[in-house]
Amino acid sequence: MKQSTSLHVAIIMDGNGRWATRRGLPRGAGHRAGAEAVRRTVEAAPDLGVRALTMYAFSADNWKRPASEVAILMRLFARYLHGEIASLAQQGVRLAVIGRRDRLPTPLVTAIETAERATAGGTQLDLRLAVDYSARTAIRAGALIPDVDLVIRTGGEQRLSDFLLWESAYAELWFTDRMWPDFSAADLSAALTDFQTRERRFGALPSPTRAAV
Repeated sequence: MKQSTSLHVAIIMDGNGRWATRRGLPRGAGHRAGAEAVRRTVEAAPDLGVRALTMYAFSADNWKRPASEVAILMRLFARYLHGEIASLAQQGVRLAVIGRRDRLPTPLVTAIETAERATAGGTQLDLRLAVDYSARTAIRAGALIPDVDLVIRTGGEQRLSDFLLWESAYAELWFTDRMWPDFSAADLSAALTDFQTRERRFGALPSPTRAAV
């Protein structure tokens, strides 16, 4: 059911590697399954009232991972962008990638630029992928985006991990043990339903109506 308001939702997509390991699969298989979860979530978001969706794909600290895994991720990002351009444009999704680009492989940077140009006219959903992203760096550089209403983190951890620290100052937080590759439209709907029950006061007192309940 479509929500009554347009929201900016941010998602920390955690658990790809653990999802694969638990199944006896290489970690790369988890990242590929995670790409499918991205597709499901992007398709479901507009009908659930989400106007902007920012997804944490690769943090600045993720460069510390094994070079082989990082290489798989970079190829997967580029493949996802090339493969999804037509679909994103058809759905009215405007794609932007936030974070540093100077450390990314040239083929990935080219894919990013191509996808951004091809989807620039989208009006149904603002989709941002955070790649080589650090909130602390973004704050120092003044590279901020609109405030976030709801932060979702999968995989069982309960922290922001240097993601949209400024923009999430008054965001509601929703954590789930579900690994990112298993995340579904139903999970997104559940998070949004819970969000709708919360009263966001931004430092003010509760409204008289809510206080009397």
